[in-house]
Formats: sequence, C-alpha cells, structure tokens
Amino acid sequence: MNWKAATLVLVALLGGLTVLFKIATRVPQPPEHQVFINGEVLTMDAQNRVVEAVAVRGDRIEAVGSTDEIMALVEDHTEVNDLRGRTLMPGFVDAHGHFPGSGMSVVSADLTSPPVGGKLRMADVLEALRERAAVTEPGEMVSGFGYDDTLLEEKRHPTREELDSVSTEHPVVATHVSGHMLVANSRALALVGITAETEDPVGGVIARHPGSREPNGLLEETARLELMMYMQDMGLREVYAMIKAASIEYAQVGVTTAQSGGTSPALARGLVWFSKLGVIPLRVVMFAFDTEFADALDRDEFDPQAYSTDRVTMQTVKLVADGSIQGYTGYLSHPYHVPRDPHDAKYRGYPAIPRDELFKRVEKLHTAGFQLAIHGNGDESIEDILDAFEAAQRAYPVEDPRMILIHSQMAREDQVARMKALGVTPSFFSAHTFYWGDRHRDIFMGPQRAAAMSPARWAQEQDLRFSSHMDTPVTPMLPLQAVWSQVHRLSSGGDVIGPAQRIDVMSALRAVTIDAAWQVFQDDRIGSLEPGKLADIIVLSGSPLTETLAMRELKVERTLVGGATIFQRF
Repeated sequence: MNWKAATLVLVALLGGLTVLFKIATRVPQPPEHQVFINGEVLTMDAQNRVVEAVAVRGDRIEAVGSTDEIMALVEDHTEVNDLRGRTLMPGFVDAHGHFPGSGMSVVSADLTSPPVGGKLRMADVLEALRERAAVTEPGEMVSGFGYDDTLLEEKRHPTREELDSVSTEHPVVATHVSGHMLVANSRALALVGITAETEDPVGGVIARHPGSREPNGLLEETARLELMMYMQDMGLREVYAMIKAASIEYAQVGVTTAQSGGTSPALARGLVWFSKLGVIPLRVVMFAFDTEFADALDRDEFDPQAYSTDRVTMQTVKLVADGSIQGYTGYLSHPYHVPRDPHDAKYRGYPAIPRDELFKRVEKLHTAGFQLAIHGNGDESIEDILDAFEAAQRAYPVEDPRMILIHSQMAREDQVARMKALGVTPSFFSAHTFYWGDRHRDIFMGPQRAAAMSPARWAQEQDLRFSSHMDTPVTPMLPLQAVWSQVHRLSSGGDVIGPAQRIDVMSALRAVTIDAAWQVFQDDRIGSLEPGKLADIIVLSGSPLTETLAMRELKVERTLVGGATIFQRF
C-alpha cells in the first residue's frame, strides 16, 4: 500500500473513531415539551411556593402551578410524567467542592475510616496502598486519599518509613481526609527535592523526626503543593475515567451544577473540553486558584471568559487563607482544646498567607474586578480575611461584591455581623457536625466553640444569605446530608452539636439550590423553578419537608439538566 492509500485509510479510521466517540459521549437532548403533574413541587422561588406541577419546553421552565393548570398546556406531542405524589425540586447546586475529585476512587486507594470507609488501623491504610502499588507500573505515582489520624487505632499519621514499606519502586503519597496535608515516602520526597536542608515554606510545615531535621514524610499546607502538582499529572485515560466516575456520582445524587473550587489552567481546559464532548452532562462552576493562575494574574492577562461556555463558567478567584481544624492547621484566636503537641499548649494554628500578603492579594484581585472566594476555617483567619476585604472595599467600593467566605467554620457572632455589613456571604460546611462533630467537641474546639461551628442560625438572624456544601471529596457528595446536618446537627455518635444553630428545612434546601446559585451570580439561570429559567430538575422518592429525620435516606429517582434526563433510577 502506498503512502497516499495509507493516509486515506488512517483518515477514514480516525473519522470513524471520532464519529463513534461523539455517539458514545453525545449530550442528552430534551423533548420538545414535557410536563410533570400530581406531585409536590418545591419551586424555591422568593415565596418558597409549593405547587403540584411544572411544564418544561425544551431546556426551559415554561410554567409552574396546579395539575389542572399545567395539563391545560398539554399538546399532542407532550410527554406527561405522573409524579404520583413524589417531590420534584430544582437540581442541587454544589456551593463548594472539588469536581472531579471524587473520581479519584478509580485511580487511587480509598483510605477513609467510618462512617465513610472501613479503615480502622494503620495496617489497613498500608494494605490499601500496597494493593494499589501492585497494579501500578514501577516509577508511577501510587496515591491514596482520606486517611484520618484521629479515627485510626494508632491516633497518628503514617510515616515516611511506613510508606517506604509499601514500595520503594514508586513515589507513594497518602493524603489526609482534610486535603490540607499528606504523607510521602522517600521516593516522593526526592521527587520534589525535600531533604533535611529544606526550609519550611511560608504558610506550610515540613514535619521532622524528633530531635532531627530529617523529614518524617508529613507535609502541611503550602509544603505539599509541589507534590500535589505531580499527583495531578495524569494521563488522558485516567483523567477521563476520573471525570466520568465523578459525573455519574453527582448525577445519581441530584447535583446538576458541580463546582471545581480551586482550578488550575490545565484542569479548567480539560473540564471545558470534556463538557463539550458530553462526558460531563452537568453544569460546572470553576474557581480559579490564585496560585495556579499566578503568572496570568500578575501580568493582568487572566481572562476567565476564555474558560467559559454555556455550561462551564469561571468568574471567581479562590485564595486559601488557612488550613483545616481537624488537621490542626486552621488559624484560631485561642489555642486548640487538646494541643497536638503536649509541649505547646498555646498552639493555635497558622495562616497559609501572611496577613500583609493577604491584604495585597485581596486588594489586587478585588480592584481588578474579580469575585473572590476565600477559604477560612479558624476565627483568626476569618478576622484577617474580613479585615483585608474591608480595606479592599474601602479602596475600591463594589456595590454587590458577594465575596464568598468558604467554610466560615469557626466564625464568631460578631464576624457574622461584619459579613453582612461588608457584602460577604458564607458557605458553611455544616456536615462537619456529622463527620467531625464529636471530635470538634472533645479534641479540637471544646464544647463551647464546637456548639457554634458552621453558625447558620446566626447568619439567618443577620438576614445574611448563605450556602451549604460537602467539600467533596473531603466528604461524599450527598447534598441531602448537607440539608440534614443544618436541620438536625447530629454527630455520627448521635449527639446534637449546637442545637441553637439549627435552621428550618426550607432554608437548608435553599442553601443547596437558589442561594448557592445566587452566591456565584447564577440565580437568574438556575436554582429555582420559575418560567424562563433552565430546567435543571430532580425527582425525589419522598418529601424532605415531611420526612425530616429520614431525608438523607431519600433517593434521587431522576435528574434532568436543561430538560434532558441524565440519570434515571428506574
């Protein structure tokens, strides 16, 4: 065969593969007209109206009302869906998470402990990593996510030497459940040049063996970032598998808008590309991580519209001001309840960005016109964030800035009032009360401070709009768990953590729908069922309004994005 014939065959083959790929990944299309009748329809509009039925024309909500009113709109070609009393509501809007991070389960080891996973002791963690190493090519990264030192029998982190015992042929990394620290074996440390001579970076810590400068493998906060870059350097097959798995998981639990809350340029381009191909059937909101986009931001060349489509949006820049309470790196005004080091009872965490530097970065980004989303867990970190933002607003006033204070976990009552005054909106990780509530009370914060964690009631009293999130993959993507936790504040041990901060069901539902959409300036398109809005809809097996204690057990039976079904249980 000559080269021309070979070229024609290759072109034909590539063309055929392209067609097959497009068929396999095509975006579901909505019917021309469909109605849903005889249900409990939670509109999440300004009046929180509950009606019986909704009509959808193409990708938009046409009307909401009684079954009789909606049936009057039925045409010959209309698809009629009888809800038979089930609940229909807007799709869940992920207010803060790290899509497609939950898809890591297909490329890394699961190191989680109950109530999420089954790892009870260090041997379980190491065995899971060994199993992963056994199916990984020598020299390639072996990673695991989700170990929790406070839930393991040994009550400690893995060590460098223990990860060396997993493999010396692979870089091996175990990431803490908080995502704010990791443990690396000797080969992984060598990969990024961390030795006894390496100084701690600003905003991070390289943990050492007692009485020595030799790293013990634990890297906190900014010290872990370079190694994380290596971990994220995956091949196309792994990235596809990860995104596909996360997309399926989100659709099954009713998430119609995911968030990638700390995106690099490479990930942003990948999410746009996979969205266009139909691999991601959800909408995606991206927060540009300021350190990842640092060069473009410094040169004033960052254009978020270059990463935006009709389904993928980017307009927000994210900063991380401190760490994690359960990792002892959240920055507090008073010491931790139980010191992590018995020889340092005054330890209260530390900032990831020094205060003066935080002021400079916030002012630069705010003046440039970007919406800001700043991670702050400890109350001292929250104070620095509010001070920095107040100074930026004073220098460059914006009428409706909607600066998002991510987590706001240990916000004090006076700080919640300041948020209202400054145009700051918190996104609470209220499910902390379930996953870490007992340990916040007994170990990290003590009873009084733990009772006020994720203070949604204080926000309500200030008429301060807020959202609620799961921070997936830190915890599983379970939006009804987020609602349940704001309503009940029950810990995994069965105790109520701060009953005074409980809120009503409808407010908690708004925090994962319309108010989450409002935070990112998407409330004119999604988050409620109103004529003209996009038909992002879910159908639940029961009513969260009446089955309040059992609401997190409700199943999502159908998920629609733009009127098109992307998941159906039956």
